[in-house]
Amino acid sequence: MRIGIVCPYTWNVPGGVQSHIRDLAEALIDLRHQVSVISPADDDVPLPDYVVPAGRAVPVPYNGSVARLSFGFRPASRVRRWIRDGDFDVLHVHEPATASLSLLACWVATGPIVATVHTANPRSRLMHAAEPMLQSALEKISARIAVSEAARTTLVEHLGGDAVLIPNGVAVRKYAKADPLPGWPGPGGAIGFLGRLDESRKGLSVLLRAFESIGPSRPGLRLLIAGPGDAAEALGQVSAALRDRVVFLGMVSEEDKVRVLHSVDVFCAPNTGGESFGIVLAEAMAAGAPIIASDLEAFRRVLRGGQAGELFAVGDAADLARAAERLLDDPQRRASLSAAACEAVRDYDWPVVARAVVQVYETVVAGGSRVRVVAAALGR
Repeated sequence: MRIGIVCPYTWNVPGGVQSHIRDLAEALIDLRHQVSVISPADDDVPLPDYVVPAGRAVPVPYNGSVARLSFGFRPASRVRRWIRDGDFDVLHVHEPATASLSLLACWVATGPIVATVHTANPRSRLMHAAEPMLQSALEKISARIAVSEAARTTLVEHLGGDAVLIPNGVAVRKYAKADPLPGWPGPGGAIGFLGRLDESRKGLSVLLRAFESIGPSRPGLRLLIAGPGDAAEALGQVSAALRDRVVFLGMVSEEDKVRVLHSVDVFCAPNTGGESFGIVLAEAMAAGAPIIASDLEAFRRVLRGGQAGELFAVGDAADLARAAERLLDDPQRRASLSAAACEAVRDYDWPVVARAVVQVYETVVAGGSRVRVVAAALGR
């Protein structure tokens, strides 16, 4: 099958949707499908062979974060040309209601179109105001996928209709084994964090407050933190006596991310909201890391209601501290959670997820039509 996948966010900056699309594309290629991805990206940035750049993206505040999007006549022209040259059996757009390439693709294309919704957002006035403009594009979608119940609820509230629930995937084999970073976790124990430092909903400040509480009584305990952002600003939230025990790695490679997960006694996901699934949890589960996570609905589902990881009250640093101390002091409990996580994450292994996505493709291409460019579309 010839499959065209549209990424709405810039490939240059890592994110959950980009990682999902990358791993899906590679899983589909492993299944012997022909795959091309178009994404916002600078023309001079190295890209995988299957990614076509659609030009530079513009940063836009969105859902408590900053989304880097590409919209307008020039990106539309590139999308149009990519669809025409690709001769795809099916077009798979991600986050189709976002003002970026996926929405443009829906406008300029006709034929079998599948859409995946990742975001869990309350209904917004902006989305309501934009509905008439969105409808002409979104009504072309043949089938819809949601990565979580929260994302499906968002889809129903914003766009109407329903969706097949297919979760995010994780390359389980890639995470299963890795050497820890030199000197980690160490005799005093280590707690890990992966995420953007300057994005408040990722909850790093909650973890730092918890460390302020338990650090003084545990002289060897350290934090290992990886992700883009201002480390100096984050470290300013930590008292001087504890700062030498908080280690910032900055943005890390995929290989080192796996090593980080194998370098800690406990992995913490202290997110405060805006999460529809929790791919970082699935990655930590695949690495067999004992997990402490905020009791968000999406996290609770991934962790099987707390069977595959400890849950604490959202935003409650004291509750996080108590959960962390319990796990640090109980190696048997950590081993039990690790085993449960490794079992639960099998549901999210990419070969399983990719085959479920292919089944959706097969339902929309059954009629024999192919993806074509609309004659009078935007960006002609």
